[in-house]
Amino acid sequence: MNTQTVSYLKANANKLSLESPLHITQNGKEVYVVQDAEAFYELQETIALLKLINLSERSLNQKGELTLDNAFDV
Repeated sequence: MNTQTVSYLKANANKLSLESPLHITQNGKEVYVVQDAEAFYELQETIALLKLINLSERSLNQKGELTLDNAFDV
């Protein structure tokens, strides 16, 4: 885990290497995580897919199984 201070982030923001997330501390406590945009968007997509899976499982538990015709309103 790559950890630096807020002061380091301010002084080196234009030359950061973000191959892995950079954990930023202030007064000894972690306050920020800096990562590249591609990794952020990939994480967001993963979270969205996990939410869909969770909703599907809840729906299955509440309503029971559906046939393909009922699922796609054919």
